[in-house]
Amino acid sequence: MDAHFNAADWVVIAAYLAGILGLGLWFGRDQGTVRDYFLGGRDLPWWAIGLSIVAAETSALTIIGVPALAYGGDLAFIQMLAGYIGARLILAVVMVPHYLRGEIYSPYQLFAERLGISARRTAAGFFLISETLAAGVRVYVVSIPIQLMFGIGVMPAIAGFVGLSWIYTFAGGVKAVIWTDAVQFGLFLLGGVFTLCYVPGQIPGGWQGLLETASGAGKLHWLNARFSLHEPFNLWMGVLGATVQVLSSHGAEQLIVQRVLACKNVRDGRKALALSAVMVFPLFLVFLFVGVMLWVFYQTHPLQIPLPEARPGIKANDFIFPIFMITELPHVLRGFLIVAILSAAMSSVSSALTALASVSTMDFLKGGGGNRSEAYYLKFSRWSTLGWALLLVLTAYFSREVAFVLNAAFTLRGLTSGALLGGLVLAVFGRKYRGPAVIAGMLASLAIMILVSRFSWIENNGGATVVRNIYWPWFTLIGTVITLVVARIVSALAFCQPPARDKN
Repeated sequence: MDAHFNAADWVVIAAYLAGILGLGLWFGRDQGTVRDYFLGGRDLPWWAIGLSIVAAETSALTIIGVPALAYGGDLAFIQMLAGYIGARLILAVVMVPHYLRGEIYSPYQLFAERLGISARRTAAGFFLISETLAAGVRVYVVSIPIQLMFGIGVMPAIAGFVGLSWIYTFAGGVKAVIWTDAVQFGLFLLGGVFTLCYVPGQIPGGWQGLLETASGAGKLHWLNARFSLHEPFNLWMGVLGATVQVLSSHGAEQLIVQRVLACKNVRDGRKALALSAVMVFPLFLVFLFVGVMLWVFYQTHPLQIPLPEARPGIKANDFIFPIFMITELPHVLRGFLIVAILSAAMSSVSSALTALASVSTMDFLKGGGGNRSEAYYLKFSRWSTLGWALLLVLTAYFSREVAFVLNAAFTLRGLTSGALLGGLVLAVFGRKYRGPAVIAGMLASLAIMILVSRFSWIENNGGATVVRNIYWPWFTLIGTVITLVVARIVSALAFCQPPARDKN
């Protein structure tokens, strides 16, 4: 048993794990068709879906990484929330009606209706590759603080929470995932709110002393109106870059879209996205302030565990919140805060498993003209989650062993997100475009974005030489523009024949 936990902490953690598994299995009963498994029978309440959307995009790395941003810097990340909120409202108005007309299982079906099955499979393939790598890396990175907290090896940590997430995902599909996500969202939000209330009592001067110290050190600075393509965060990254980024992540990637597809109707879909827009601001604000508070706290308190060295994909500051949890909180409360991180970790894994399983089943197996029984597709869907879970564990393992795999995986989502969004825009609104032109645009976007991610330049900053790179909030916008421009050029050359329509 780890020295930082007592029996009461372990009881809290064990009760959470048992409760979340039981909840997932309960809500996952009576799964008779792939419609039940991937759309939840379309009888789920919009508010649960809205909370699930926020939980799906909030991995445990976010819970520890967002405080680390403020701990090591300031509140400038708040500027990104302008795009995070605005993009959801745009999608609610523009895209939800397209998602909820007929029986759609993924956004890539929209590609098939106008651009043909090849375009559908290209988009679906982009998602499968990028999500497998990105989710696998999230699993590895989150296992590092879990290893620290529980005193276990990296691989047992990986296999442990992936296996637990798989159990209720296998049994209950998206319905189980949405309900457990809704509960887990409440847990990690409460964990952040509790920290906000607890830390000021441990600092001389309380809230007033905390704010004065933070303000004097510039930790409350949040606005940077100067445009730049590189760090630090600025308002234009939020208004432009983050807006396009979320249009892709919430509009063209199955991880989030699968939840909207489970809504009863267009009205519920719009309310779910609107709720997620309302909740994302306080969520990020809470954890940013947690980071500021921890910085003030550790100005007068020594670290009881030294910050581990930075590793590929995780910075030293990313350990600050887990270290605070396991060394400064009273027992029992310590267990509840650890549960907050575990809930975010399991939520991100289960979301990835259902998304990967639904795309591989509906866009490749059944969408490719399969004519098997409903029982066969349901069985395949369930067992494919096991295959994807094992693949996530393997990806996490290779991320641990081979540094360049880890680095490539962290940037891959940004490299493909522009291609997916550009392709979706042309599939839905580009009536004059054909499948080969759109596929060419998507492939060109991926190739050029790989070069963009490696591009750097040198600036003189106050007499010091600084190497600059294009910062990740711009990746999706650049990739989308490349997709649209290349597709337009190829289409203008008239090399493309009309596609064979896909009815699947």
